[in-house]
Amino acid sequence: MRKAIDCVKGGLRWAWRHKFRAVVLLAASSLLVPPPARSQFLDPCCAILAAGLSTISSTLSNVIGGGLNNILGVEKSISNFEQTVVWPRHLIAQAQSLVGNLQGLFHQMRGVMQVPVNSATLPATQQFEQNLLSGNAKQIDQTSARYTTVYGAVPSATAASPQARNMIDITDAMAQATMKKAIEIDALADLEIQAADQINQSIQTAAPGSAPIIEAQADAWLVRANAYTQSATADLMRVRAIALANDSENLKNGAANATNVQQQIYNLLKRQ
Repeated sequence: MRKAIDCVKGGLRWAWRHKFRAVVLLAASSLLVPPPARSQFLDPCCAILAAGLSTISSTLSNVIGGGLNNILGVEKSISNFEQTVVWPRHLIAQAQSLVGNLQGLFHQMRGVMQVPVNSATLPATQQFEQNLLSGNAKQIDQTSARYTTVYGAVPSATAASPQARNMIDITDAMAQATMKKAIEIDALADLEIQAADQINQSIQTAAPGSAPIIEAQADAWLVRANAYTQSATADLMRVRAIALANDSENLKNGAANATNVQQQIYNLLKRQ
């Protein structure tokens, strides 16, 4: 008996040291050994297995299944809250419909802005007017030449006094600069309208979660548009400043001419 126990212990130690070999031998022996004959009576192993499976199924249904049902109920409550309070579907549909209506108004506004307003009748002035109303930044280089064709060049040094030539030159310079800036602003306005159309089209198909992104983009374009408006206002202020400077120059020239006339009259009277 002791030898048998020692042999069993030795076999267990060998199996422990050679786990992989022992598993392979056990699998091979299980395949070679024929299955035991089942009697017509119920196998105790099957009954134990069936009871274990029933217990597992009951645990999954009552314990784990109940917890999952609770989680599903909470998720449904959150979804209903989002659809009815946070992002109501009917309000989203109304907003998208409003955007569609505004898009139609924008197209009408663009059509109004594209109505021709050209009024010049002579060839030189027609070309100059077309240049000023083109809204094409590529035509800015042609503005100075067409301005000179219509308004003339600065008089030569023998045709006008230095003061008059300076006043004419700065007036022409500021007038041309303002006209060029107007062409730039018209071109920028066209780009702003295109950006507004794209933003409106995006809003029509945007998901509720993407609304803040589109709003931020629209705010950025609004700031840019305000900057262009301020630039145009600055040009108007420069034009007004040049007009005031010209008026001041005229007063100065008038005072100087009056002084010269008085001196000439005094010289004539002195000779007599």
